[in-house]
Amino acid sequence: MKAIMYNKYGTTEVLKLKEVEKPTLKDNEVLIKVHAVSVNSWDWELLRGKPFLARLGGLLKPKYKILGADIAGKVEAIGKEVKHLLPGDEVFGDISWCGWGGFAEYVCAHENALSLKPPTMTFEEAASIPQAAVLALQGLRDNGKIKEGQKVLINGAGGGVGTFALQIAKLYGANVTCVDKAEKLNMLLAMGADQAIDYAQEDFAQKGQSYELILDIVGNRSIFDFKRILNPKGTYVMVGGTLHRILQCMLMGPLFSKPSGKQMSILVYKPNRNDQNYLTQLFMAGTIVPVIDKLYPLSKAADAVQYLGEGHAKGKVIIRVEHKTNLSIE
Repeated sequence: MKAIMYNKYGTTEVLKLKEVEKPTLKDNEVLIKVHAVSVNSWDWELLRGKPFLARLGGLLKPKYKILGADIAGKVEAIGKEVKHLLPGDEVFGDISWCGWGGFAEYVCAHENALSLKPPTMTFEEAASIPQAAVLALQGLRDNGKIKEGQKVLINGAGGGVGTFALQIAKLYGANVTCVDKAEKLNMLLAMGADQAIDYAQEDFAQKGQSYELILDIVGNRSIFDFKRILNPKGTYVMVGGTLHRILQCMLMGPLFSKPSGKQMSILVYKPNRNDQNYLTQLFMAGTIVPVIDKLYPLSKAADAVQYLGEGHAKGKVIIRVEHKTNLSIE
């Protein structure tokens, strides 16, 4: 099969399209013919080995040679212990906890990572959901305890997690302020944002507004800034950020929470098939719609990762796997 591989940390130049053996199917796994895979910030971080936490699986060289966690495709074969899936089933899911490998024509994954794809959902839409939508859902519902009528701030609202978070927050009846680059604001307003702030022109922490819930997807500001604009008994949830900001939240968050009643927490993401299925129901009801910015062929996976890593993506970036035989191999 064809796969995008890398053997050392570095820039997207280390990603190479190669011919490799199909993965070997274990008893509790299914073999999936990949039709689409989304690009996430985790791919960007694992590629570069930055922040340092990205190297926990491999200090000097990558543990996983093929990136890609959010996949959608068709089951080709099943292991003898698989109980709930059959060859021909169309599935999607986050396979980060069972070996990665989505930037390829085929991948093996544990059946518990996979949800059935509805016939009316495209493979590209399905690949958009697992990490991004589940992170948004868990951040708002589980950590944030979002309630109707709350004022919610989403920092970094224009990417994959943010566009899902905006839709989910509006579903709960929240008043949502989105922060991102200028070129993403019109999209966010069209999606239902009540306010949209260009971080390069306005400092949201200095506008005199306060919020019951803050979802911080990019983690690029001091926790002190967020504490200042958080209402009493409000909740701040960090979804991602630099190692410095993550450590700051881990150390200072509990100290802030006790005297003020303000909850300052880090989302501990848990891939969850039940959450994937719930989000599928929302999709079927027309309540949430994946925002797909660009589609790339497998041969251009490096360009897809670069585009996302530079912060240009409006919603999701998807790699479409065409299963053609005329791709050039490096």
